[in-house]
Amino acid sequence: MVFTRRFIILIALGAAPLLVLWSSFGATNAVKWALVTYDLVLFAAAYFDYRKTEDPAGFEISRHIPARFMIGQENKVEVQVSHSYPRKFSIQIKDEYPPDLELRGERLLIAEPHRSGIRSYAASVGYKLYAFSRGDYSFGDILIRWVSPWGLTVRQVRVPASETVKVYPNINEARRHELSARRNRQQLLGHRRTRMRGQGREFESLRDYVRGDEMRHISWTATARRGRLITRQFQIERNQSIVVMIDSGRLMTSRIDHLSKLDHAINAALAIGYVATSGSDNVGLLVFNRQVVTYLPPKRGHAQLNAMSEALYNVKPQMIEPAYSRAFQYLSQHCKKRSLVIILTDLVDRDASSELLAYTAALMPRHLPLIVTIGDNDLRSLVSREPENVPDVYRQSVAEELLQQREEALARITELGGLALDVPAGELSIQLVNKYLEVKERGLL
Repeated sequence: MVFTRRFIILIALGAAPLLVLWSSFGATNAVKWALVTYDLVLFAAAYFDYRKTEDPAGFEISRHIPARFMIGQENKVEVQVSHSYPRKFSIQIKDEYPPDLELRGERLLIAEPHRSGIRSYAASVGYKLYAFSRGDYSFGDILIRWVSPWGLTVRQVRVPASETVKVYPNINEARRHELSARRNRQQLLGHRRTRMRGQGREFESLRDYVRGDEMRHISWTATARRGRLITRQFQIERNQSIVVMIDSGRLMTSRIDHLSKLDHAINAALAIGYVATSGSDNVGLLVFNRQVVTYLPPKRGHAQLNAMSEALYNVKPQMIEPAYSRAFQYLSQHCKKRSLVIILTDLVDRDASSELLAYTAALMPRHLPLIVTIGDNDLRSLVSREPENVPDVYRQSVAEELLQQREEALARITELGGLALDVPAGELSIQLVNKYLEVKERGLL
């Protein structure tokens, strides 16, 4: 039993005079015992009031959370309470949310149930949780308390409500980047159309030859039949394959803008998955460090995008060096169809990247590799500003050498016939989607 402020004030009104008069020789015993009786009656009233408090069994408490918590955004949690008691009263609610998630709102919630039926009251209160990292998080119980009818005591009850929630990569960001990338591509091309004729390898239709058309696209059978030059039109192929390889090793643990490099890579992978499934392409996933952590063979459809989210939500970067050899050998054994292989990783220097370059070169010509590295803004800012002292000069020299070695490694991939992309973390998703759309338009697959 918990006493309210009202009870403490009332008991103080009786206890304070009692303490003063008890030591006073002039006070009569009748006055003293009257104050004692007052205090005892007040305790009895509090006990009787507590007994009259509504039975906790008559409450219905439930927590409602989103089907998917998303990293990097506020996720709303609602607590609903209802009862069928005739009295209307406020209810204090304290939800035991996962301590690793940041609370956006009040810790103590006040519910004011309103009549929802002839003899029922209901209310809904909520708060928001911000997730900084993916994974599993556990909610605890829900504590509720309400004041007794006379306002002398408070009753408190713990309602069992333990459950686990999964924090997924932010698919909303993937959708936003996909739309932005498509809009930018349309503006770059100077037109808006859904079928990209004249590009790609999939036959679309026939038309009359015009000056400037490639000779290899002329259909000689149609030309002979119609008596004039006829050329074939092509459109971007569908049902092509994309495999996203994600390095979850040591270099992916560093954080940029409150997210690790691995988080940025996962967001970019989902953006590619979203645009690929929208275009009826097959998309697959391979996550690796020293071993292959996860592999999803290329498939199309939104079910594959959900499978990617499920596979990636609890992937954590490890403080170990990645084994590119095992990852590329595994891919060669399990993916025979020609695919655009996107490797999301990081490079430091030519020695660290030599293994990656060797195995990436071995992918060609069966596959088209695209190495994507997350640019380090700190290194670039260090190089761009003017040094103020001798230590700054040394640091700037090291940064310039690292950046140069990174550029040399990526240039080597381009020389071998592959593709390379080095972009800041904040632009990774949209730049990667743009590159994918460019590959599709140019018919490189």
